[in-house]
Amino acid sequence: MLRIFSASKSYAKSTFKAVDNLTLHVKKGVIYGFIGPNGAGKTTTIKMLTGILPFEEGNIEINGFDIKRDPINAKKSIGFVPDNHVIYEKLTGREYINFMADIYRVDLAERKRRAEKYLEMFNLTKDVDSQISSYSHGMKQKICVIGALIHNPPLWVLDEPLTGLDPQSSFELKNLMREHTKQGNTVFFSTHVLEVAEKLCDRIGIINKGKLILEGTMDEIKAMGGKDESLEQIFIKITNQQNIQI
Repeated sequence: MLRIFSASKSYAKSTFKAVDNLTLHVKKGVIYGFIGPNGAGKTTTIKMLTGILPFEEGNIEINGFDIKRDPINAKKSIGFVPDNHVIYEKLTGREYINFMADIYRVDLAERKRRAEKYLEMFNLTKDVDSQISSYSHGMKQKICVIGALIHNPPLWVLDEPLTGLDPQSSFELKNLMREHTKQGNTVFFSTHVLEVAEKLCDRIGIINKGKLILEGTMDEIKAMGGKDESLEQIFIKITNQQNIQI
């Protein structure tokens, strides 16, 4: 579903690569947690695989489509929830959902069914006809999630998706991730909430200084990092070790 081959990205005036020779493969039906310290390269990687940022080296394939050679079909396969909630605030929630559905050519009956399901799930039904500018941070996050799911994308990409959500909405979002992968789709998300990653993810990748330093199932990571340790303990130990080596 998602294949990244030796991808690298540099920023001007930086002596280090933001993403350095990154290779990973995420199969269908998998929730993949992408974790790392601040500035490790998580958001840069996500912007590369969603086609927002160009990259100098390597290739990225989404659902079999190369993001450089066939960006339209690659992006059709993605539903993206960014971490900054940049959204058209002059639209109402309903207008935004319809806008996203129009982009992905979701027919009227299907968009109505999905919108009603997600609006009720996230308790937005009574606010959907209000301007997004009046929404709270958490409500904006919810409408972004609905917009990213309205076309039932094969790959759902989320950057810090739990930020700003109340406990009930966080619970519903995690259930949506599981439901999405049970349908044969894939979820790729970054998070700083390591307890959630440990319990929710089928596979986890740890990135630091632009390099993928550890990857596998939770059992595999514990076997490599410490059998009786939590993901948080392994994460702190391995990132500190790499920082000392650098």
